[in-house]
Amino acid sequence: MTLEQPLAVRPPRSLAEAAEAHLDDVFGYLLYLTRDRETAEDLASATFEKALRLWSRFDPGRGSARTWLLGIARTTALDWFRAERRRQRREEAVAPPERVEERFGEGLSPELESALAALSAGEREVVVLRIVLELDGDATARVLGVSQTAVSTRLSRALKRLEEQVNEG
Repeated sequence: MTLEQPLAVRPPRSLAEAAEAHLDDVFGYLLYLTRDRETAEDLASATFEKALRLWSRFDPGRGSARTWLLGIARTTALDWFRAERRRQRREEAVAPPERVEERFGEGLSPELESALAALSAGEREVVVLRIVLELDGDATARVLGVSQTAVSTRLSRALKRLEEQVNEG
């Protein structure tokens, strides 16, 4: 008789298993990056579509499936942001933009919501990965493509700015 190891300890046998285990993390990460539920859903779908094509390249020796999927989600989101900037530039040339209220998620105080909005996209990203998704420094560094020292520095600065924003508000 053999006991199966939990998914967190053993690598997933299939992308379906990895997707089931980490869908909420990927969606949550994309929601915090984009601040839009529909866009996050679209990007999560695109992330898993890319992951399906790249599954044969997944190497559990280099990191967890969660980290690998979040890396793909980040690349997908960055591509979307670039395309979105190009689209906005084209539209602004024709008509002025209309104001849209941005929300990060449900259950946050107005003060914290405002403080998060004041952070740069990079600062919000490191807060989401380290605090919300509870990735360790090494996994966060792999997702962002930077050193662990850079992750620590970014997180420290972001938390300091959050604290200043909340105290000012």
